[in-house]
Amino acid sequence: MGFLVTILAVVVVVHCYLWWRLVRPATRPGSVPRRVLTWGLVLLVFLLPLRTIGGQVFGMSFERVIAWPGYMWLAIMFYLVVFTVALEIPRAIALWLARRSEKSPGPVESREPVDSGDPVLGSPLAPGPSTGSGTSGASAISTAPPISAGPETSRVDRRVFIARTAATVAGVGALATVGYGMRTAMGDPVIERIPVRLPKLDPRMSGLRIAVVSDIHIGPLTGKGHTERIVRMVNGLQADMVTIVGDLVDGTVAELGQLAAPLRHLESRYGAYFVTGNHEYYTSQGPQEWIEELNSLGVRSLRNERVEIAHAGAVLDLAGVNDLYGTPSGDGPDLEKALGGRDAARPVVLLAHQPVQVRQAAGYGVDLQLSGHTHGGQMAPFNLAVPLQQPVVAGLDTVDGTQIYVTRGAGYWGPPVRVGAPPEITLIELRA
Repeated sequence: MGFLVTILAVVVVVHCYLWWRLVRPATRPGSVPRRVLTWGLVLLVFLLPLRTIGGQVFGMSFERVIAWPGYMWLAIMFYLVVFTVALEIPRAIALWLARRSEKSPGPVESREPVDSGDPVLGSPLAPGPSTGSGTSGASAISTAPPISAGPETSRVDRRVFIARTAATVAGVGALATVGYGMRTAMGDPVIERIPVRLPKLDPRMSGLRIAVVSDIHIGPLTGKGHTERIVRMVNGLQADMVTIVGDLVDGTVAELGQLAAPLRHLESRYGAYFVTGNHEYYTSQGPQEWIEELNSLGVRSLRNERVEIAHAGAVLDLAGVNDLYGTPSGDGPDLEKALGGRDAARPVVLLAHQPVQVRQAAGYGVDLQLSGHTHGGQMAPFNLAVPLQQPVVAGLDTVDGTQIYVTRGAGYWGPPVRVGAPPEITLIELRA
């Protein structure tokens, strides 16, 4: 409940900021556009909480209906904020220049005589008839100054123009970015081929290929085709073994079992292996039902344990640990159980969903850790915030002497949008 309240508070603050920066300065008080945009933002505030709460109350069928508009607005809202914040400095400069032009003295207004328009008087150059007071027609010519808009109206018009221009740029930029991100997220994952040298690797195992896929996120926005495409692409790599490094699902077996069924068709020489991610612990039934379901599909779960991979007369240890989110329920990672008592002379590859687990793994002499979780940031500039929690955002790196590869993941969480972090399936090729 506390988490939902926090999220709702953040959503309300963001919507207030968008109204204050995009709606208020670009519309007139009491106008129809201001009323429509204001009430539209008020309704959109409740769209995201409705998706979360409605899914829990009414199940996956309701969530599938509300998820698309909810998640799409989340992405658009995010990039509206990004573009609006980015425009703060140009907006401030434009307003400063406008104020400066208002304060500068303008040209001296001419007070040329103006024709009174009296048909009797005729042209101002023609003499008019004498009057009783001795005043000629020429003296009846008006000398009133020309009618013009006041400085206050001019100032307001400039500010409204600047505000509307900024709002248009932010809106077009957000929609274009989200459109590009949708195309990327829902397209084919990129195949990343990564050679990794392990000092302990027996030369006879050189060339061993490990397919790595993570963060598939089978859920309310994905169909069976999403899983089928990933399986087809993984099989095309002809890997020696397949590893699924957590965050496979966003729901229960009853809700998503059919969408995960294509995993039974994964092909590899030494089998397919799975470790839990944090999202497996978010489901109402917990990870155990998915572990049993995957076993029935021919995917073995490594639950704080390891297996020996024998290849060309040599041996490598493949270990897997549970995700950190299992700790409160007593189902967290146990590296001692997974790695203790093994032959330290041969290499070990560790499957651990979160990159941050590499710091503890380094103490056990792990040669290579394979992780996911970060999505590579998924929607830039989120990638700039990931290092606050995780030591590696994406790609191959070394932490405390242990090599780690972090895949960007093959799916998406939340909005079906990826900007700057295309989906990925990785083929690790071990070399001596």
